[in-house]
Amino acid sequence: MIKTTTFRFIFTPIVFQFAQNLAQLTKARLSFSVVFSSVAGYLLGCETIMISDLSLLLFGGLAISGASNAFNQIIERDIDAIMHRTKNRPLPSGRMTHPTAFWIAVCLSVLGLAALYAINPKTSMFAAISMFLYTSVYTPLKTKTPLAVFVGAFPGAIPFMLGWVAATGSFGLEAGTLFIIQFFWQFPHFWAIGWLMFDDYNRVGINMLPSGKKDRGTALQAVLYSIWTLVVSVFPVLGITGDFQISIPAAILIGICGVWLIVSAMRLYQRLDQQAAKTLMLVSVIYITLIQIIYVIDKLI
Repeated sequence: MIKTTTFRFIFTPIVFQFAQNLAQLTKARLSFSVVFSSVAGYLLGCETIMISDLSLLLFGGLAISGASNAFNQIIERDIDAIMHRTKNRPLPSGRMTHPTAFWIAVCLSVLGLAALYAINPKTSMFAAISMFLYTSVYTPLKTKTPLAVFVGAFPGAIPFMLGWVAATGSFGLEAGTLFIIQFFWQFPHFWAIGWLMFDDYNRVGINMLPSGKKDRGTALQAVLYSIWTLVVSVFPVLGITGDFQISIPAAILIGICGVWLIVSAMRLYQRLDQQAAKTLMLVSVIYITLIQIIYVIDKLI
């Protein structure tokens, strides 16, 4: 009995610490938000909810997102050690070794792609494309050009349409519309993050802002792309986006959310301060979540 108690006393903290490190390595909260988009896309595309496919999408999406984040942290471990925001991550802090992180990422990649392939091959293919663009193109470009945000918007826009592809087995006008919505949304979102983290990013040569500075040029771009985000978000109300259409009441609600996003971007243009950037970042997260919920509810009723 004493030996068993002692084993549990030693073993439990080790497991807990590994779980914490794994959550940080895979950016668990971000991965869940990515999967939320995929599930919304699935619910929009499916005629009947298949629990087996939905479960595979949840597992596969979490695994692929986690693997992408793990590979990202492996590549950027030296940079992460310098930045205040990231220096306590598992790799730069020494709580996890590089080989351990690598094999975790590999295992998650294999399991995730296999799970998505079991739904249909196209879902697995788009997930693989997303992971490749994020780790092999976007991540290296971050230290070279602000255009990395444009490149990163492609893998970032895939999860929403991935759910539709998982539900229907096809990529058409509907999936393309979902892709475009999340594609445009990412610009004000990531420019707000780039504004907030400007000094920390500058320490390692990363600049995500379109003008290269925290100025009205960057803020104006955030306003313009917020407007485009609203336009493409309500576009399905016109009834020309295939099977993905929304009602007028849903378009009005999304329009209200879009105005909130635009006003937040305009506030950044007026004030050019950290608080306005933080507000825009938070509003953008709420915006994409709300409109996806509105899309799904609109379909169900």
